[in-house]
Amino acid sequence: MSSTPVAVVTGSNKGIGFAIVRALCRQFPGDVYVTARDPGRGQEAVAKLQQEGLRACFHQLDIDDLQSIRALRDFLKDKYGGLNVLVNNAGIAFKVHDTTPFAIQAEVTLKTNFFGTRNVCTELLPLMKPYGRVVNVSSMVSSSALGGCSQPLQQRFRSDTITEEELVQLMNKFVEDTKKGVHAKEGWPNTAYGVSKIGVTVLSRIQARVLNEQRKGDHILLNACCPGWVRTDMAGPKATKSPDEGAETPVYLALLPSDADAPHGQFVSDKTVRSW
Repeated sequence: MSSTPVAVVTGSNKGIGFAIVRALCRQFPGDVYVTARDPGRGQEAVAKLQQEGLRACFHQLDIDDLQSIRALRDFLKDKYGGLNVLVNNAGIAFKVHDTTPFAIQAEVTLKTNFFGTRNVCTELLPLMKPYGRVVNVSSMVSSSALGGCSQPLQQRFRSDTITEEELVQLMNKFVEDTKKGVHAKEGWPNTAYGVSKIGVTVLSRIQARVLNEQRKGDHILLNACCPGWVRTDMAGPKATKSPDEGAETPVYLALLPSDADAPHGQFVSDKTVRSW
């Protein structure tokens, strides 16, 4: 078993994920893994980094597929005995003018962005080594979407005692409400991506609280962050930041020094803790 530290970035064959891997290859003292659904695209990303003089490794990962997540978990356990840095970057978004029915957009978006991310955390958080760092890539849209929720929903999403089970119920309720055509009446905003990222931000707050309760002495720090509006396939060419600029906050959180005890359980943008 290797004693080399290991970092994994989900959805990292392109865009912000690829830029996060590139920065970690330069700064992280260990093995850095590109993951992608498509092994061909993942290997291409590794080759591209090689041309830049950087060394990355590849492992297949489809966060929509529990077997794929568990295969990665078993690999990390067997080869490294755990994990030092996890960046949950994988996510999807429908384009603004997409004509797919909203209920389908809601189901598909939450399946990946919330439930897929949650499954990765469920399988990989137990592998986190002491002083590990976990970064869940959320979005400022989670804040604006929260503002678009009814007061009762806002109170639940801001609660310091909300459980993972309650959060899952709320995310499922959103999908069901869109299918019934009652999501607006039930107090939800009209953005599936925004609700999925509310889920990611709140999940991060819950996970940090659970780490405090169960593994306080391990000094693991877990945060959600917004990379900003970044020029990627997802956000389009008009966005204000380059992928490398978008990677700055996630990488900052992934490389928090071992003597840091904060931020933890926070929502961070431009390396600054934002109110939730």
